[in-house]
Amino acid sequence: MLLLIQYVAFYMCVCVCVCVCSDVTGPDKDRLPNFILIMVDDLGIGDIGCYGNDTIRTPHIDRLASEGVKLTQHLSAAPLCTPSRTAFLTGRYALRSGLGSEGRVQVLLFLGGSGGLPPSETTFAKRLQQQGYTTGLVGKWHQGVSCEQREDHCHHPNLHGFSSFYGLPFTWFNDCVPGHGSDILADLQKVLRSLTLFSLLLYLLLLLLLLTSVWVVPFGMLRRWNCVLMRDREVVEQPIRVDTLPLRLLREAQAFIHRNKERPFLLFFSLVHMHTPLFKNPQFMGKSRHGLYGDNLEEMDWIIGQVTETVDSLSLSNHTLMYFTSDHGGHLEDKDATGQKGGWNGIYKGGKAMGGWEGGIRVPGIFRWPGRLPPGRQVHEPTSLMDLYPTLKYLARDTQPDRLLDGHNLMPLLEGTVHRSEHEFMFHYCGVYLNAVRWHPPGSDSVYKAHMFTPNFSPEGAVGCYHTHVCMCHGDYVTPQTPPLLYDLTHDPSESRPLTPQAEPRYYEVLEQVDEAVRRHRHTLKEHVHPEGPSAQMSWSRILWRPWLQPCCGTFPLCGCEEDAHNMTTF
Repeated sequence: MLLLIQYVAFYMCVCVCVCVCSDVTGPDKDRLPNFILIMVDDLGIGDIGCYGNDTIRTPHIDRLASEGVKLTQHLSAAPLCTPSRTAFLTGRYALRSGLGSEGRVQVLLFLGGSGGLPPSETTFAKRLQQQGYTTGLVGKWHQGVSCEQREDHCHHPNLHGFSSFYGLPFTWFNDCVPGHGSDILADLQKVLRSLTLFSLLLYLLLLLLLLTSVWVVPFGMLRRWNCVLMRDREVVEQPIRVDTLPLRLLREAQAFIHRNKERPFLLFFSLVHMHTPLFKNPQFMGKSRHGLYGDNLEEMDWIIGQVTETVDSLSLSNHTLMYFTSDHGGHLEDKDATGQKGGWNGIYKGGKAMGGWEGGIRVPGIFRWPGRLPPGRQVHEPTSLMDLYPTLKYLARDTQPDRLLDGHNLMPLLEGTVHRSEHEFMFHYCGVYLNAVRWHPPGSDSVYKAHMFTPNFSPEGAVGCYHTHVCMCHGDYVTPQTPPLLYDLTHDPSESRPLTPQAEPRYYEVLEQVDEAVRRHRHTLKEHVHPEGPSAQMSWSRILWRPWLQPCCGTFPLCGCEEDAHNMTTF
């Protein structure tokens, strides 16, 4: 009898527990998840503790990895900011959007240029807006602002699916801090060398007329013109106050989460760390073992910890997919008399601007979603920043037809229901030039990579292009590889031992498969590339400064304003 009573009591407890659990999860079972996508700038994969660094402290990023899934072969679609972020936003190689460059400059060079992400393109933010999401971008954009008139904002985040925008419409660069030199002047010299004599004289004449009319030296105004902070389509600070920028971006990201905690949201938090110039926050100065770069890295990790704490404190963890990555690899050539200012790419050869070598394109990839993704899982299959677009679409239950995509839904890999990546072939571009091709053969653990050309390092014996500050993709700056230079990344991830027909039984088969894959891929580019042409947005005429497109608060050309502390977002 006692046994029967105990059984009945146990049964009733189970029933009550099931009912209670159903009541808790019932209202949420159809709830769309939130997304927080954190992208940093110029970070080396070897800078992070969970990727092997034991001298810089990154406990908050390491925590995301221990509580989620870490990708070890996560790849950017380009080795520089503008094309990499284009591919990330659209799920497609940047060439399809017209953001591939044939020249020396592969990123948007002026805030007042006319190039950028075409208005006809589709971003994951646009797709999620259509699913009822509130979408926000905080931080760096670098995809252009206007096309023909200052106020058309055809490339602006608000027109590409972001309900709100607070941050840098351009990028973070040395010109923004007095005494740090000029990135723009260095890049402009590259552009001017590539112009014909006629077009060069014409451009210089127009520039001279502008100087005469406004009595300013434009190069001295680069900080005022390019270093701009915007809230939606309004310039709220020009030039940017450097000392408070990281904290203001953090507070804006936290405020966005607080405002939207009751409804599905997408936050793209695009940090300006670890791009130079480096910050000098007294709270972190001198605290790391790697100088100012290490101090900045530990500050960046703290910022990510603050965002994670905001999510957890609002009980949003189980409803929020958090993602951490970098737009490409660390900048090897960025150093001065004080030492290295760029990132460390670990065991991988090369860095920023090198589309073929792993150091330029292999980036951290961490996904955290408690209750949905297994903690501590590692995925060693090839994956891409372009995979975020189809992954977000899938999780937002977007089943509407779309354009041709180059990314794949990651959820089966992240959850462990499949163990093979859908990326059999991956194409690594440097500008419009196909730099290398990756092949992960079905039924094989090997990942082969064939280099079509390699950058010419300088000076002799260097491991980067120090004479030009970054490596170029064309002409005398590269060495064509015929036949392609072949590596097995599974057994030689540092790309130090090229394969030969004698050492690799599949040598000729690999090259044949790669050649056929390239042919098929180029056929899709002819059919599905942006109608204005593969290099339209990055042509020199679009890159160069157009005064009538210059965002400005106050009176042009002496633009200037400071963000009102009373108008800053609080929560």
